[in-house]
Amino acid sequence: MKTKIQIKSVWGSILFEYESENNSVKETIIEALKSGADLRRANLSDANLSDANLSGADLSDADLSDADLSDADLSDADLSGANLSGANLSDADLSDADLRRADFSYANLRSANFSNASIVDSNLRNANLSNANLRNADLRNADLRNANLIGTDFRGANLSDAHL
Repeated sequence: MKTKIQIKSVWGSILFEYESENNSVKETIIEALKSGADLRRANLSDANLSDANLSGADLSDADLSDADLSDADLSDADLSGANLSGANLSDADLSDADLRRADFSYANLRSANFSNASIVDSNLRNANLSNANLRNADLRNADLRNANLIGTDFRGANLSDAHL
Protein backbone atom coordinates (compact mmCIF):
# COMPACT_ATOMS: atom_id res chain seq x y z
CA MET A 1 0.00 0.00 0.00
CA LYS A 2 1.32 3.41 -0.96
CA THR A 3 1.75 6.01 1.73
CA LYS A 4 1.89 9.75 1.09
CA ILE A 5 3.98 11.81 3.51
CA GLN A 6 4.05 15.58 3.54
CA ILE A 7 6.87 17.74 4.83
CA LYS A 8 5.42 20.93 6.22
CA SER A 9 7.00 24.18 7.26
CA VAL A 10 7.00 25.33 10.86
CA TRP A 11 3.99 27.46 9.80
CA GLY A 12 2.07 24.50 8.37
CA SER A 13 2.41 25.06 4.63
CA ILE A 14 3.37 22.02 2.54
CA LEU A 15 6.99 22.13 1.36
CA PHE A 16 7.09 18.71 -0.29
CA GLU A 17 5.07 15.53 -0.51
CA TYR A 18 6.02 12.07 -1.67
CA GLU A 19 4.11 8.83 -2.09
CA SER A 20 5.58 5.35 -2.35
CA GLU A 21 5.31 1.81 -1.04
CA ASN A 22 6.47 1.54 2.58
CA ASN A 23 7.25 5.26 2.63
CA SER A 24 8.97 6.88 5.60
CA VAL A 25 9.85 10.41 6.65
CA LYS A 26 13.51 9.62 5.94
CA GLU A 27 12.73 8.43 2.41
CA THR A 28 10.52 11.49 1.80
CA ILE A 29 13.27 13.88 2.92
CA ILE A 30 15.85 12.15 0.75
CA GLU A 31 13.51 12.45 -2.24
CA ALA A 32 12.87 16.10 -1.39
CA LEU A 33 16.61 16.79 -1.38
CA LYS A 34 17.08 14.92 -4.68
CA SER A 35 14.39 17.05 -6.29
CA GLY A 36 15.86 20.30 -4.95
CA ALA A 37 12.90 21.09 -2.69
CA ASP A 38 13.33 24.01 -0.32
CA LEU A 39 13.41 22.52 3.19
CA ARG A 40 14.36 25.69 5.02
CA ARG A 41 12.09 26.11 8.04
CA ALA A 42 10.82 22.51 7.69
CA ASN A 43 9.07 20.97 10.68
CA LEU A 44 10.94 17.70 11.21
CA SER A 45 10.52 17.39 14.96
CA ASP A 46 10.59 13.80 16.22
CA ALA A 47 11.63 12.52 12.75
CA ASN A 48 13.70 9.35 12.51
CA LEU A 49 16.59 10.34 10.25
CA SER A 50 19.21 7.99 11.66
CA ASP A 51 21.86 6.99 9.11
CA ALA A 52 20.41 9.46 6.56
CA ASN A 53 22.71 11.13 4.03
CA LEU A 54 21.84 14.82 4.41
CA SER A 55 25.22 16.09 3.30
CA GLY A 56 24.94 19.62 1.92
CA ALA A 57 21.25 19.94 2.81
CA ASP A 58 19.82 23.38 3.57
CA LEU A 59 17.80 22.86 6.73
CA SER A 60 18.32 26.36 8.07
CA ASP A 61 15.76 27.43 10.66
CA ALA A 62 14.23 23.92 10.58
CA ASP A 63 12.62 22.36 13.65
CA LEU A 64 14.54 19.14 14.31
CA SER A 65 13.75 19.03 18.01
CA ASP A 66 13.79 15.51 19.43
CA ALA A 67 14.72 14.10 15.99
CA ASP A 68 16.92 11.01 15.70
CA LEU A 69 19.91 12.02 13.58
CA SER A 70 22.27 9.42 15.01
CA ASP A 71 24.93 8.33 12.51
CA ALA A 72 23.53 10.83 9.96
CA ASP A 73 25.81 12.54 7.44
CA LEU A 74 25.21 16.27 7.87
CA SER A 75 28.59 17.34 6.54
CA ASP A 76 28.46 20.70 4.75
CA ALA A 77 24.80 21.07 5.76
CA ASP A 78 23.27 24.43 6.62
CA LEU A 79 21.59 24.07 10.00
CA SER A 80 21.94 27.72 10.93
CA GLY A 81 19.15 28.77 13.27
CA ALA A 82 17.83 25.20 13.48
CA ASN A 83 16.12 23.89 16.61
CA LEU A 84 17.96 20.68 17.52
CA SER A 85 16.98 20.69 21.18
CA GLY A 86 16.70 17.18 22.53
CA ALA A 87 17.86 15.69 19.21
CA ASN A 88 20.03 12.57 19.07
CA LEU A 89 23.11 13.40 16.98
CA SER A 90 25.36 10.73 18.44
CA ASP A 91 28.03 9.66 15.95
CA ALA A 92 26.68 12.16 13.37
CA ASP A 93 29.06 13.82 10.90
CA LEU A 94 28.64 17.60 11.19
CA SER A 95 32.02 18.45 9.70
CA ASP A 96 32.10 21.75 7.83
CA ALA A 97 28.43 22.37 8.72
CA ASP A 98 26.96 25.80 9.35
CA LEU A 99 25.51 25.58 12.85
CA ARG A 100 25.42 29.28 13.69
CA ARG A 101 22.63 30.19 16.13
CA ALA A 102 21.47 26.54 16.32
CA ASP A 103 19.85 25.33 19.53
CA PHE A 104 21.42 22.06 20.74
CA SER A 105 20.12 22.31 24.30
CA TYR A 106 19.72 18.86 25.86
CA ALA A 107 20.87 17.21 22.60
CA ASN A 108 22.93 14.02 22.54
CA LEU A 109 26.09 14.85 20.58
CA ARG A 110 28.18 11.96 21.89
CA SER A 111 31.03 11.14 19.50
CA ALA A 112 29.69 13.55 16.86
CA ASN A 113 32.20 15.05 14.39
CA PHE A 114 32.09 18.87 14.36
CA SER A 115 35.50 19.40 12.76
CA ASN A 116 35.70 22.74 10.93
CA ALA A 117 32.04 23.51 11.74
CA SER A 118 30.79 27.03 12.45
CA ILE A 119 28.96 26.91 15.78
CA VAL A 120 29.05 30.66 16.47
CA ASP A 121 26.34 31.93 18.87
CA SER A 122 24.87 28.43 19.30
CA ASN A 123 23.17 27.07 22.42
CA LEU A 124 24.90 23.87 23.56
CA ARG A 125 23.68 24.26 27.13
CA ASN A 126 23.15 20.92 28.89
CA ALA A 127 24.16 19.04 25.70
CA ASN A 128 26.06 15.75 25.85
CA LEU A 129 29.28 16.40 23.93
CA SER A 130 31.23 13.52 25.45
CA ASN A 131 33.93 12.28 23.06
CA ALA A 132 32.78 14.72 20.34
CA ASN A 133 35.29 15.96 17.75
CA LEU A 134 35.28 19.77 17.85
CA ARG A 135 38.69 20.14 16.20
CA ASN A 136 39.06 23.50 14.49
CA ALA A 137 35.39 24.28 15.15
CA ASP A 138 34.41 27.92 15.51
CA LEU A 139 32.65 28.12 18.88
CA ARG A 140 32.82 31.89 19.38
CA ASN A 141 30.17 33.01 21.86
CA ALA A 142 28.69 29.49 22.09
CA ASP A 143 26.87 28.60 25.30
CA LEU A 144 28.46 25.41 26.66
CA ARG A 145 27.26 25.78 30.27
CA ASN A 146 26.46 22.48 31.96
CA ALA A 147 27.44 20.56 28.81
CA ASN A 148 29.10 17.15 29.24
CA LEU A 149 32.54 17.76 27.74
CA ILE A 150 34.29 14.58 28.94
CA GLY A 151 36.73 13.42 26.27
CA THR A 152 35.78 16.22 23.85
CA ASP A 153 38.55 17.16 21.40
CA PHE A 154 38.83 20.97 21.27
CA ARG A 155 42.23 21.10 19.54
CA GLY A 156 42.41 24.18 17.35
CA ALA A 157 38.85 25.21 18.25
CA ASN A 158 38.06 28.91 18.62
CA LEU A 159 36.47 29.24 22.06
CA SER A 160 36.79 33.03 22.37
CA ASP A 161 33.89 34.46 24.36
CA ALA A 162 32.38 30.97 24.75
CA HIS A 163 30.36 30.48 27.92
CA LEU A 164 31.83 27.49 29.74
